[in-house]
Amino acid sequence: MIETIHVKGRNILQQLRKRTIKNFMDFLILLNLRKEPMSGYDMITLIFENFGFLPSSGSIYSMLYALERENLIKGYWNGKKRLYTLTEEGENVVKISLALSNTIEGLIQNIFKD
Repeated sequence: MIETIHVKGRNILQQLRKRTIKNFMDFLILLNLRKEPMSGYDMITLIFENFGFLPSSGSIYSMLYALERENLIKGYWNGKKRLYTLTEEGENVVKISLALSNTIEGLIQNIFKD
């Protein structure tokens, strides 16, 4: 999903941050699941606390379902909560992503070059 930047009365940095988080939501989820099992609600809370952006539950849960369909994460019930963990394939994607972090950082820097 690509959003247009609207400048009137809005902070451009805040808009770019929101767009970046939305575009990298799958990686944010995978990276955080590497640390511990989490629920969709835990993800929403974590993103809000770390980035000041409150993603909709629909966007988080649809991403979780997509990652589960791709066999990158696995969900299970723990009482009334559905928790998610990384699969072996998800762990491999995280390792590759981390190895490419300098390349991704360089790409972003090139986008914002004068």
